[in-house]
Amino acid sequence: MTIFNLLSLIGGLALFLFGMSIMGQGLEKISGGKMEKILEKMTNTPIKGILLGTLVTAIIQSSSATTCMVVGFVNSGVMNLSQAIGIVMGSQIGTTATGWLLSLNGLEGSAAGTALKLLQPSSFTPVLAFIGILLYTFLKKGKKRDIGMILLGFSVLMYGMSAMSGSVSSLKDMPQFAEAITYFENPILAVLVGALLTMLIQSSSATVGIVQALSVTGAITIKMSIPLIMGISIGASAPCLISSIGANKNAKRAAFSYLYFNVIGTVLFLTLYLILQSIFDFSFVEKTANTFDIALVNTVFNLFTAILLAPFTKSFEKLLVKTIPDRKGDEESIVLLDERFLKMPSFAIEQARHAVNRMAEISRNSLFTSLDILFNYDKKKAEQIEKWENETDKYEDKLGTYLIKISRNQLTSKESKSVSKMLHSIGDLERIGDHADNMASVAKEIHEKNIVFSDSAKKEIEYTLSALKEIVDMSCNAFINNDAELASHVEPLEQVIDLLKDELRTRHIERLQKAHCTIENGFVFNDMLTNIERVSDHCSNLAVCTIQLKNSTFDTHEYLRDVKKNSDDFKQMYENYKEKYYAPIKKNDVSE
Repeated sequence: MTIFNLLSLIGGLALFLFGMSIMGQGLEKISGGKMEKILEKMTNTPIKGILLGTLVTAIIQSSSATTCMVVGFVNSGVMNLSQAIGIVMGSQIGTTATGWLLSLNGLEGSAAGTALKLLQPSSFTPVLAFIGILLYTFLKKGKKRDIGMILLGFSVLMYGMSAMSGSVSSLKDMPQFAEAITYFENPILAVLVGALLTMLIQSSSATVGIVQALSVTGAITIKMSIPLIMGISIGASAPCLISSIGANKNAKRAAFSYLYFNVIGTVLFLTLYLILQSIFDFSFVEKTANTFDIALVNTVFNLFTAILLAPFTKSFEKLLVKTIPDRKGDEESIVLLDERFLKMPSFAIEQARHAVNRMAEISRNSLFTSLDILFNYDKKKAEQIEKWENETDKYEDKLGTYLIKISRNQLTSKESKSVSKMLHSIGDLERIGDHADNMASVAKEIHEKNIVFSDSAKKEIEYTLSALKEIVDMSCNAFINNDAELASHVEPLEQVIDLLKDELRTRHIERLQKAHCTIENGFVFNDMLTNIERVSDHCSNLAVCTIQLKNSTFDTHEYLRDVKKNSDDFKQMYENYKEKYYAPIKKNDVSE
């Protein structure tokens, strides 16, 4: 073993880790954000959680990444602890897929004929690498380029594995290595070595790959590989525990579930194995392990642990709660977003979408509550509106920062549109919250000064507030559901609200001239109309943003000019809303 062999081993490991990383990124991109939706919605039973955890981890090739995502979901309140436990169990099974891919290196092509030789990575990896570089180089966007990225990642991973295997092959002739490897006969020591090595490399798949590479020396037996694999599984929990720093209690519990799963599994599996070995003295464990044997041991261990612990999910959850107990006086802060997801943009965008939709709901609730107390003031509701207004401020600040960080990644066209939509909209949602707070202040002034409007003015205000409620409800629903058809109804109603505002101001002046209204009432009346107009403007911005998301453009002024001038549908909707809200006001006697 020379310095050049060592450098080759280090280079091979680097290629392996890099290949795994870019293959995972490509797989995550091509999923189009579907995996996180599946994880959120289809984990209502432990069995479903295990199956989904297995599937997602097999796709992204990293149990640590899956568990870190789960920690983020729990931290964000999207997923509860019992759902997370099932996924963590499944992730351990899914991560064994990499070992099976790497076991292809151990196929003996010359003995099994041409068909088997074609399955060897040395045969098909160059072809995949060539196809991958063509797709990645000549296609700048789209899923085909992402497929190229996946093929390149896989090819680099397999070349890295080959480099590691080649670099250690000379060790079989070194007596020092044969002597050192005998220490792995001690199962406790083997578990510790496997755990420490995985903590250092931060990838269980890579550590399994190293063990598979070492198997070419003929020095690794099945007996040695069993505790090594267990230790590797324990060491893989390190990234998840690190990722839970600063998270809430349930997220920390989700991270610890990964550690406990492997520690409990190791204790039980190793104990059972040692007892059975002492009774039956299995001869096959002394056999030299190949890449296939190591992949099999890895799968059997993780399947055994998942099957054993799956029926005890509730007890497992209680253990986690005892480990990180609830304390009196502790309050979980509402976590809007989780930076763990920034490494996987589609997951980060999905979390941002949840936060923006929540912000839209808060703004709508705040505005509706402010309108409800306008002539029936309620101090508690006014205080709640103020709290909501502060909350939307925090959403805008954190979302803006988070979305900018997301935009620095390489995004697909669809992802870029989603980020742009949210960046364009959070300011409008925050301003709706501000105007709701302003309306609550108007309500307070009406209450404290005992301001009374004439019957005629009240009717006009009621029609205008009904129109405002409809436009806010319509724009928020269209935004949350990404419904361009519904959004197209917003601008015609916004134009009618502008017409209502002008009409109400004209009628107010008439009442002042006829002494049916006071100057003091007029100040409050104008404040009310100003806030109504501004809210409808922000609703218009939200709707236009929703519509233009399909067109990859955000030129609001050009769109509005075009739709008002050339759209018959717009004109018809405008007339309908005018008949609904403006016509009754025109019939109303201003002197009443």
